[in-house]
Amino acid sequence: MACNIVALATAPGLSGLAVVRISGDDAITITDKLFRGKKALSECKSHTIHYGNFYRNNGDLLDSVTCSIFKAPNSYTGENTIEIGCHGGMIISNEIIKELIIAGASTPNPGEFTKRAFLNGKLDLTQVEAVADLIHSVSIRGSATAAKQLEGNFQQRLKDFRKSLLKIAGLLELELDFSEEDLELVPKKDIIFKINEAKAFCEDLINSFTGSNILRSGFQVAVVGFPNSGKSTLFNTLSEKNRAIVSDIAGTTRDYIEEYIYLKNIPFKLVDTAGLRESEDVIEIQGIQLVEKILEQSELVLILNDISNGITNSDELFEKIKLKNKNVLLIQNKIDLTDLKVDGISISAKDNIGIDKLKNILIENAENSIARVNDALINQRQKSLLEQIIVNLDNATESLNLEMENEVIAIDLRTAIKIIGEITGEAWNEEILDAIFSDFCIGK
Repeated sequence: MACNIVALATAPGLSGLAVVRISGDDAITITDKLFRGKKALSECKSHTIHYGNFYRNNGDLLDSVTCSIFKAPNSYTGENTIEIGCHGGMIISNEIIKELIIAGASTPNPGEFTKRAFLNGKLDLTQVEAVADLIHSVSIRGSATAAKQLEGNFQQRLKDFRKSLLKIAGLLELELDFSEEDLELVPKKDIIFKINEAKAFCEDLINSFTGSNILRSGFQVAVVGFPNSGKSTLFNTLSEKNRAIVSDIAGTTRDYIEEYIYLKNIPFKLVDTAGLRESEDVIEIQGIQLVEKILEQSELVLILNDISNGITNSDELFEKIKLKNKNVLLIQNKIDLTDLKVDGISISAKDNIGIDKLKNILIENAENSIARVNDALINQRQKSLLEQIIVNLDNATESLNLEMENEVIAIDLRTAIKIIGEITGEAWNEEILDAIFSDFCIGK
């Protein structure tokens, strides 16, 4: 029998209200020891809310609360669950949790409420991961996509995908029963066509991985250039905040500064990096070394050139970084200081010239990246499993083309079907669950 767990379900800190959640076989009985309403919670119907007082185990009044009852199996966890609505702040909710622990409850592990929902069949793993994305998403579209995934849209697509592979494998295995009659139930070219359809399904999801990360964490834009090229000024102009120190002294930015901005409801994570130059300053050198890592993580790199030092001053830097990053833009800055006519993108970060055009370029890049995202935010775990499925589908196609025995072809298809089960959680182990729930908060 699982123990009864209790934790704060809302964010800690100052607030008008807070919610404490307790779940387990004895959740109602434990709460009844401390709650006094018009009648005992054990006598109340599921999915009802009751007002009353919450007392300490020694009988002292602690707070006036509401108790929402969700009886098994019709609750988030699939267990008896009580959600106690109390006054917010740093004290009351913590004291309620302490008293419930004294009365018989325990502190949960991170994500244990959602883990119990999975183990009790209330959610599959794709829905569990959608819960995490709902909590951590930094975009409206990201949270909307996670909501679709939690509702089960992606789960249903995977079920249909699994059925299609099972049908193909089943037909191949059925032919074995008629091998002496040399009967072909389905032409090989039709099976190859269906396998290619299945492969396209996986590739479409894999191709949405980058867009999923953008909706989950933001489209990262690194602002890079030589010292005094205007990186910090551009950073402040785009973010509409004076976050970065602007100075004529080279090397003012020693490491990097991050800020989120929203353009057309798309989250952009701006990163102002240290100026790239030869330096003997240990702190500055460390900041320059960090730029390398930031470049790897960024979807777009803006190379900022101080045009007053010449149009081609940053060309070598641009070509060097372009070799490492697939999406790099060279921007001529400080056009207010020159009469030179230049092709490409030219701005004055200081005087806000050309900034709207630059914003439109950022939006276009981000929209192209998230265009493939549909009803799921594909994560690294799912992407890796989908890539394994493609390997097995390719093996099956190769075996078909080589006219190998049906049982050999079916083995690869059955392996692919098993991997689909790993995506949804039909096949799992504790190591997988620990990795997924490690990013959850205690009360979720």
